[in-house]
Amino acid sequence: MIVLDVKLDNFYAFKNFHMNFTYPKKIVDSYIKEEYLPDRTNFRYKKINVLFGANASGKTTFGMMLMKIFNFIDKKNYDFVTEVICDRKNPASFVLDLASQDNVFYRVVCFIEPCEEDKYTSDNIKIEVYKESIRARDSYETCVARIQEVKFSPADNYVSELEKIEGLAWMFVYPKDNKRILRLPDKDRKFRVILENILKSLDPSITKVQTSKDVKGAYVIHLQNKSIIIQDGQTLDTDLLSSGTKAGIEVANMISSLMRKMNSFYYCDEKFSYIHSDIEKALLSLMIDIVGPGEQLFFTTHNTDILDMNLPKHAFNFLRKDIHNNNCPITCVEASSLLKRSTDSLRNAVENDLFSTAPALELIYSIGELVGGV
Repeated sequence: MIVLDVKLDNFYAFKNFHMNFTYPKKIVDSYIKEEYLPDRTNFRYKKINVLFGANASGKTTFGMMLMKIFNFIDKKNYDFVTEVICDRKNPASFVLDLASQDNVFYRVVCFIEPCEEDKYTSDNIKIEVYKESIRARDSYETCVARIQEVKFSPADNYVSELEKIEGLAWMFVYPKDNKRILRLPDKDRKFRVILENILKSLDPSITKVQTSKDVKGAYVIHLQNKSIIIQDGQTLDTDLLSSGTKAGIEVANMISSLMRKMNSFYYCDEKFSYIHSDIEKALLSLMIDIVGPGEQLFFTTHNTDILDMNLPKHAFNFLRKDIHNNNCPITCVEASSLLKRSTDSLRNAVENDLFSTAPALELIYSIGELVGGV
């Protein structure tokens, strides 16, 4: 399932938030191949989405919100979304546009009424799912035009309405996942090689990685003078591996999932905070190469070296937060909306803070004024 457009209101810190993941004009000689639905070359979507932004600008929270919505759709449990409503006294809503590999367009419109009791009930949940076949010459815009004329008419039973949606398959990894329960393939030769190559790049003291002969879903990481066993279903909690090496295990798992076509949607959130910039660029380049038709990758980062990669400008989105803007505290700026010419430099734009996403460094520097003070 491909995410095409997201609107959020009154979830986390998102108010009147909008982000779109389609592009109208074909890019000639783009590094990213097949940025359209299979057999629907006019239906273009952003296959690679690199999210930049200062700390607390919403990059991680946006991914978590998508995961909440996916779980709500999949498990039909509205607690996933109601638990992250910011102001329970006001309504909350989201609109999500999706496209399936079977060339079906979905629009999920969810309106949640204010909670007047201690807990939300199903009566608070108002949902309608629009479903439209994507025709051979359709674009995202033509599909939207066909359903925009339909008046919102929520279903009596939100569960049966959500059952109209088929084919959700996703993978999210976050920085805090270093201590989460590992999900590892059992005796997978390719995964072992992926894991070994990544970990040896991150930590020269690692000599090899082997599958365990005795324990199912377990791998043995050999260092110069010791060994560590990581196992499916257990937490990764050891001081013998650096933070970057632990993150490398999750990245290896994602790359393996991409290679095995386990999912269609991937969200990799700042797993490279402790990893060298060149390694991050190399791993992102590898991910881009193996993202297949009808798949989509989201990648959040602070690393400005990523800006130098040969990616189309529409692949870059910048989140910014303004606590003084009560109507829309978090906004998204698409690089391609401001940089129209092929010669425009994305790095220069960021260094000159064209997207207004630079952190407030003046507050840090002002601390120096305390030196020698009372």
